[in-house]
Amino acid sequence: MIAMIEGWVTRGADALLQPLQPVAFSATVPHDPLPTIEVDDERAFQPIEGFGFALTGGSAYLLAGMASAARAELLHELFGADESSIGLSCLRLSIGASDLGRRDFSYWGLRRGTKDPDLARFNLSAGDREVVPILQEILRIAPAVKIIASPWSAPPWMKTNGSYVAGRLKPDSYAAYARYFVKYIEAMREQGIHVSAVTPQNEPQNPRNEPSMMMSATEQADFIKGHLGPALRAAAPDTDILCWDHNCDGADYPLAVLGDPQARPYVAGVAWHLYRGSPEAMSMVRAQYPDKKVYFTEQWVSAREDFMGALRWHTKNVIIGALRNWSRTALEWNLASDPRHALHSRLGAVGALGGITIGAAVKHRRGGGGVTLSSAITRNPGYYLMAHSARFIRPGSVRIHSGAVEGLPNVACRTPDSRIVMVVMNDGADARRFRIHHRGSSATLPLGPGEIATLRWDSSMAAAPSTVRAATH
Repeated sequence: MIAMIEGWVTRGADALLQPLQPVAFSATVPHDPLPTIEVDDERAFQPIEGFGFALTGGSAYLLAGMASAARAELLHELFGADESSIGLSCLRLSIGASDLGRRDFSYWGLRRGTKDPDLARFNLSAGDREVVPILQEILRIAPAVKIIASPWSAPPWMKTNGSYVAGRLKPDSYAAYARYFVKYIEAMREQGIHVSAVTPQNEPQNPRNEPSMMMSATEQADFIKGHLGPALRAAAPDTDILCWDHNCDGADYPLAVLGDPQARPYVAGVAWHLYRGSPEAMSMVRAQYPDKKVYFTEQWVSAREDFMGALRWHTKNVIIGALRNWSRTALEWNLASDPRHALHSRLGAVGALGGITIGAAVKHRRGGGGVTLSSAITRNPGYYLMAHSARFIRPGSVRIHSGAVEGLPNVACRTPDSRIVMVVMNDGADARRFRIHHRGSSATLPLGPGEIATLRWDSSMAAAPSTVRAATH
């Protein structure tokens, strides 16, 4: 049987995920010179754990405000495993408040002048109360969703400045802060929620956000090796610790943390953002510590960006760039926003565009004269970024070799059902024809200027590969 490539292409904001005419592979040796992407599924790289967004307090608040039937339909569209859904499979949570919530809070308050060594005042419902119920609803649809959690700040009483903004963790609070992490993981577990991984601090070199907290590489290594690492190993051994959780221009930081021989055994990997730097930094750090995992945990879309400009940039850098540099996840910031982008802290991100926009409630009259409430949904660039990737590259997929071709950024994975999925884009201003070469066969496809495509074919229709070898570069 001849292998056929099926595909879906986005040409513009008015032509989204359009099916392509299937293209057949041919064993005939082509004579016309075309740019060719070589695909070799014998060269396997990292496993893929998931794609998704941050479920911020603001996102959960907007979802909770929807009519229950409309919300259930939307959550299935986002997290369902069938191809009528986009198949989100990973979420990032804030431990306490993030900058995209309605107010600052922590789970462990402390009256001034008192001490609380036994966490008696820990309260998972202290703020953003909608997060846990919405997450439980998501998990009923997709029980295997991977959850990564990060604090934006320690409780202010643990900090040098007593504030939610900036400051540092006081040395005499290290043990208490480690207990705070353990209590959070245990409290979530009691709600039926498994936290797969934590980072000690979101953006530890950004004091301008609200909430925020500064943490040097030395401080992070000290906190991990002396307190957080031993505490999680004892109480939550199935929750990983990821260091850094900041930009790709800061490779020195995770190298310093991993360079500490006492901290390193507790660190499973490194988390990255891309507001500065380039994705190659992830490969550079991994080259020195190849046993450590790589996770891409945050990148936002600004409401001021052009739809296709944003989708192209994020496809090239967050999906293709991160995966080609060993990341097991690709996460956007954040899941849902309101039409005015008003759900943020005083100093928080202004104009952060969610994967979806949930609008004001709209009244619909029923036959008996009553009304039901629903919310208008707008699907933004982040939604289609995930529709081109999460929908087709399911958890358990493995990235495989696909050749780098100038002007045709691409990444390819082999899925658990033995299909090859490639995300490829035309990064130029002119239409291009190009060729995919796989297992001795070739197929020729066109892409218009700026077009983004997801291509898929059944690798089992070709000759079976020899024993797969793990790639090292």
